[in-house]
Amino acid sequence: MKTLKDLFEHEIKDLYSAEKQLVDALPNMVKAASDKKLQKAFSDHLNETKTHLERIQGICEELDINPTNTKCKAMEGLVKECEGMIKEDADADVKDAGLIACAQRVEHYEISGYGTAVRFAKELGHESIAKKLQTTLDQEYKADQNMDDLAQGRLNKKAMA
Repeated sequence: MKTLKDLFEHEIKDLYSAEKQLVDALPNMVKAASDKKLQKAFSDHLNETKTHLERIQGICEELDINPTNTKCKAMEGLVKECEGMIKEDADADVKDAGLIACAQRVEHYEISGYGTAVRFAKELGHESIAKKLQTTLDQEYKADQNMDDLAQGRLNKKAMA
């Protein structure tokens, strides 16, 4: 990498890989959750994540980038943590709280990645791409807030009992 353009393209490939891995991982989180509202939140985010993947694919096509030769190692690690929580022999309410914690770590990683990509896109003059990335970033913030609301509103209290 020699330029901001090179770094931006790397970030886009990384986001593509992260979204792809998440599309594969979220169905397992839906199944592992015992709380119906949490299952729905994970299921809804799976559908949203599929849209994010399509959006980032479109950006790759627009920039003439082949994203399939990059693996997001950070998301790979986050998914492994989630898999560990899924396999954990824990009380159902405690496991739900743990799944939320895993999901929020994923969201925070994505928020960081998309925030950086938006900034780079703007600096490189890719205004329409920056807007698309901002749309995803806004949705990631909303997903994180949704997890926070579920945790604070009731699931953490149930796990304390």
